[in-house]
Amino acid sequence: MFRALNRQSVRAYSSAAAKAHDLVVIGGGPAGYVAAIKAAQLGYDTACVEMRGKLGGTCLNVGCIPSKALLNNSQFYHQILTDSKARGIDVDPKAVALNFPALMKAKEKVVNQLTGGVEMLFKKNKVTYYKGRGSFDSETAVRVSPVEGLDGSVPSDILLEAKNILIATGSEVSPFPGITIDEERIVSSTGALALKEVPKRLAIIGGGIIGLEMGSVYSRLGSKVTVLEYQDKIGASMDDEVAATTQKLLKKQGINFKLQTKVMAATRNGDVVNIEMENAKTGAKDAIEADVLLVAVGRRPYVQGLNADKIGLEVDKRGRLVIDDKYSTKFPHIKVVGDVTFGPMLAHKAEEEGIAAVEIFKTGYGHVNYNNIPSVMYSHPEVAWVGKTEQELKSDGVQYKVGKFPFVANSRAKTNMDTDGFVKILIDAQTERILGAHIIGPNAGEMIAEAGLALEYGASAEDVARVCHAHPTLSEAFKEANMAAFDKPINF
Repeated sequence: MFRALNRQSVRAYSSAAAKAHDLVVIGGGPAGYVAAIKAAQLGYDTACVEMRGKLGGTCLNVGCIPSKALLNNSQFYHQILTDSKARGIDVDPKAVALNFPALMKAKEKVVNQLTGGVEMLFKKNKVTYYKGRGSFDSETAVRVSPVEGLDGSVPSDILLEAKNILIATGSEVSPFPGITIDEERIVSSTGALALKEVPKRLAIIGGGIIGLEMGSVYSRLGSKVTVLEYQDKIGASMDDEVAATTQKLLKKQGINFKLQTKVMAATRNGDVVNIEMENAKTGAKDAIEADVLLVAVGRRPYVQGLNADKIGLEVDKRGRLVIDDKYSTKFPHIKVVGDVTFGPMLAHKAEEEGIAAVEIFKTGYGHVNYNNIPSVMYSHPEVAWVGKTEQELKSDGVQYKVGKFPFVANSRAKTNMDTDGFVKILIDAQTERILGAHIIGPNAGEMIAEAGLALEYGASAEDVARVCHAHPTLSEAFKEANMAAFDKPINF
């Protein structure tokens, strides 16, 4: 089926070369492919241009999906080695062996299934898919430079006339000044997902979600992991209390942290990476060696090759394409969504923007609630949050109350023998309306959806607490935290 789709796409280059589309989407990641499907469902003759040759963008190919596959399977391996006896399962540790190539192959299988699935959705919704790099030829024309055909030849460029254009080119790994990434010993997140073996010593520059997730994977598989973070806390935008608890639990799992640490240089010497650093507060010098260094200092908008300057699209000092509140550039028919413009670089945020932008094209109306964008870190325990943090409320001078409930008091967590963490609810002191929710614990990434629904509809803590939650479930901890916010919990 995949080969058949490829042939169909290659044939489309010549037949669609002179064809005009109602909408051309540049980029086939979460923002782009979702927008293309939605546009087709709304009746647009829609085309999507993707240079990777596989749909899904960073998320499906070298980000969210492969990392979650590694996180899930490494956690199974870790639990077999460490939890089995307590659960009444006798396992000989000497008989448990990690098949790292097979672990990586399982990850690739999932990626291929999902990227192929998006191609099938394009076919189902009659979205024309061009495999190539899209760039502006004018404000109404996109030039496609196709990737190689099945026979190894490179088809000629195609010019697409478009009534509307949506830019969704995503982001790329941010470089670290003075450090050369070779994707072997000094790697980006892309390289970390494709290592040939488990490193004995893994150093990570950056204590954000990407660094901590990759650190969790390789720590479980046997690496000695050291996280080097410039700030005095990990977790970037996490609530401070949750971040401190997360660090404590990850340290207990074997991950070492060096906070307020500024990396000065990193040099590869054969199979060893020498890392020089200094304390950001005192200036004290230090150095460590690693077998692999992961540079995880964030991502930056991807605009290379777009030819945006040819038509005068504005780029801000952070490299993001500038848009108005309807996602429009200076041309109303050219909109921008996802990582290449403002806001958190999250796949689900990009998807919502893609749908909103298409709806604006069609009806003039579309909406994303930027105060209700959840974040999840898929460590163990998981960490998830939405809405305001406690430090933000303090900074804004908002009077608030806190409700907390620990998973150690939750019956399902007890039976699962997975009791680390808590649910934390922040509410307005006068109205008791929920302002933020922060969860560290089992199934946090799924549970945060209830918090998002409550925020979207302006629910109070009492509203949530009076909803009957099934017993025994982990979600009862969410209910009890809301009870604690406006009154008292029952089970703690």
